Amino acid sequence: MSDENKFNFSEDENSRMTNEMNKENAVEEKKEAVKKDAQGLFTSIKTFLSELLDFREDTDRDATIAAIKADIPFKGATAWILVCSIFVASVGLNADSTAVVIGAMLISPLMGPILGVGLSIAINDIDTLKKSLINLATMIVLSLLTAFLFFWLFPLSTETSELLGRTRPDIRDVLIAFFGGLALIIARTKRGTIASVIFGVAIATALMPPLCTAGYSLAIGNWRFFGGAMYLFTINTIFIALATFLVLKILRFPMLKYANSAKRKRISRFAMLIAIIVMIPAIWTFLTVLQESKYERDFASFVKDEIESNPNLWYQKRENDLDPDAKTINLHFNGDISDEMISALQNDKEKYESLKEFELIINANKTRSADRLVQSLDRAYADLDQKDNIINGLQKQIVELEANITRLNQQIESGNTNKNAVSFSSLSRDAKVRFNDLEFFGYAKMLESKDFINIDTVTVANVRWKVSLADSVILARERTLQKWLKEELKVDTVFIRRN
Repeated sequence: MSDENKFNFSEDENSRMTNEMNKENAVEEKKEAVKKDAQGLFTSIKTFLSELLDFREDTDRDATIAAIKADIPFKGATAWILVCSIFVASVGLNADSTAVVIGAMLISPLMGPILGVGLSIAINDIDTLKKSLINLATMIVLSLLTAFLFFWLFPLSTETSELLGRTRPDIRDVLIAFFGGLALIIARTKRGTIASVIFGVAIATALMPPLCTAGYSLAIGNWRFFGGAMYLFTINTIFIALATFLVLKILRFPMLKYANSAKRKRISRFAMLIAIIVMIPAIWTFLTVLQESKYERDFASFVKDEIESNPNLWYQKRENDLDPDAKTINLHFNGDISDEMISALQNDKEKYESLKEFELIINANKTRSADRLVQSLDRAYADLDQKDNIINGLQKQIVELEANITRLNQQIESGNTNKNAVSFSSLSRDAKVRFNDLEFFGYAKMLESKDFINIDTVTVANVRWKVSLADSVILARERTLQKWLKEELKVDTVFIRRN
C-alpha cells in the first residue's frame, strides 16, 4: 500500500494535547487570581479592623500613670467631696430619687484608689499599691460612718426601691463593673482623656449607693442587707481593678525598675500574687453570681408556668422563697394542698435542670385568707342569685305550659265529645285508681261494618298491663274494666284491646 493511502493522525493528536494544556494553564491562572483577590480582601478587612479597634497608638503612658496616681491621695478637699457625695446619695436613697443618686455618683472620688490598685499591680509598683489600698480602706470607712450617721438621724419608714436594688447583686452587676472598668481605663489611657466616658462609668458602676445602703443596714442592724450591699461594692471594686490590670498589660505599660535585682524579683512576685488574689475572687464571684442568676431565672419560670398558672393554687410570694445556700425552695399557699398536688409540683420542679438538687418545702394552711374567703363568698352568692333567677324563670314556664296543656285538653274534649260524654282526663284518672296495674289507657269511638252496607259505632279501649301479671289475672281485670266502662260511658258494648 502506498504512503498516500495511509492515514496520519499525529498532527491532530498534537493539536488536541496543546489545547488541553492551554485550558489547564488558564484554569490555574484563574485560581491564582481568585486567591490573590481573596488575600487582598482579607488583608483589607484586617487592616480596616486593626485601624478601627487598635487604641495602642493613641496611648499616652506617662500621662496616664501620672493622672491615676494624682487621683489616689485622700485628704483635704477629696475627703469633703466624698462626705458630700455620701450625703447626697443617702438623701437620694431616702427619697427614692434616681436623679439624686446619679448626681452622687458623678461627684464621688472613689474611682481613684481603685484604678491605683489595678495600675500598681500591672507595673509592679508596691508603694502605689500600699497607698491605693490604704486610701481605699479609709474612703470605705468614712463612707460607711457618714451613711450610718445620716440614716441614724433620718431613718427610713420603709425600704425604697433604690435601696433594695443594691442588696442583691446578680450577673448583670458583674458585667457592668467589668465592661465599665474597661471603658474607664481605655478612656484614661487616651491622649486627651474623654471626660464623658469617665462620668458615664461613674454612673454605670455605681460605687456610692452600695456603701450608703451598707451604712443604712448598720443603722437598722440588718446584717443581711449589709452583706448584700458590701458584696455589690466588692464586685464593682474587684472587676474595675481587674479591667485596669488587663488593659495596662495589653498596652504593655513599662514595669517599674528597681536597682536591687533581688528586690525587683521579690516585688514582681508579690505583684503577681496580688494579681492572682484579685483574679481568683473575681472568677469565683462571676461563676457564683452566674449560677445564682440561673437559679433565680429557673425558679421564676417554675412559679410562673407551674404554680401561678394553676387557678386552684393560692400562692403567697415571699422574699426568701428561694435559698441557694441551703438548696431549698419554700412555697407558701393559702388553703390545704393535697398529696397529689405536692407530688405534681415535685415532678414539675424536676423539669428545670438547675432546680433538681433543691428540696421543695410546701407550707400550707387549712384556713384561707380573709380576702380569698370574701372573694369566694361573693362568687358563691352571685352564682346562687343567677341560679335562682334561672329556676324562677323555668317555674313560670312550667306553669304556663301546664295551663296550655289543660286548655288544649279541654278544647279537644269539647270538640270531640257531646254533652253527655264523660271527660277522658277524669275517666283515665279513675281507671288508674281502680286498676293500679294499668300502665296505659285510651279509648275511642270506632266505625265498623259487617256487611259493608250498614255502619255501626263501637267503643274500643286500648290498655297495657304490667308485664309481671299473669294472663289469668289480666283476663279477670279486663272483664272488670269492660263492665266498669259500660257503666261509665253508658254504652252496651266495649271492646278491650291489649297493647
